[in-house]
Amino acid sequence: MKKILTVVVLAAGLLVAGTADAQKIGYIRIDDMVQLMPETSKLDSLLERYQADSINPQYAQIVSLYQYKDSVYKDSLHPAPPAVKKQIEQELPTLIYQIQNWQQIVNQALQAKQDELLAPIYRRVYDAIKLVAKEKGYTHVMSKEALLVAPDGDDMLAAVAAKLKVAIPKGNAGK
Repeated sequence: MKKILTVVVLAAGLLVAGTADAQKIGYIRIDDMVQLMPETSKLDSLLERYQADSINPQYAQIVSLYQYKDSVYKDSLHPAPPAVKKQIEQELPTLIYQIQNWQQIVNQALQAKQDELLAPIYRRVYDAIKLVAKEKGYTHVMSKEALLVAPDGDDMLAAVAAKLKVAIPKGNAGK
């Protein structure tokens, strides 16, 4: 999402930059602003709770289900009917795959949850950027990563932080 936004903003800025003299271009590193938001500091604990409450029990359930089905399949004292064995044969590879690739599944689930939790924060920051741009007369706002050289006066981080009522730590003001 960030890369697409950067490319779109950069392309729009380049297309319009050469066409008008009275344009005012501002810039901001959106991720820096998101990191300053108080809600962002709570994400780690929310993600840890999500993993403990949702993901870890799911893993335990998959392992338990695998062990049960494997024991039913291999039980020689009480053999399962052929139809049941056939169904278990079809289900076991999926369970084995999930167990073997669990870390990748966890990473994808955590990334999806993080994106879900960050979406409203990014939306608030983006809305504040639009408000500051309008108030300060910026016709274009670009991602700071897209600029090699830019005047400090057009860095919108402080103005957006003020709009969102977020304090900027001393070392971050000129990032």
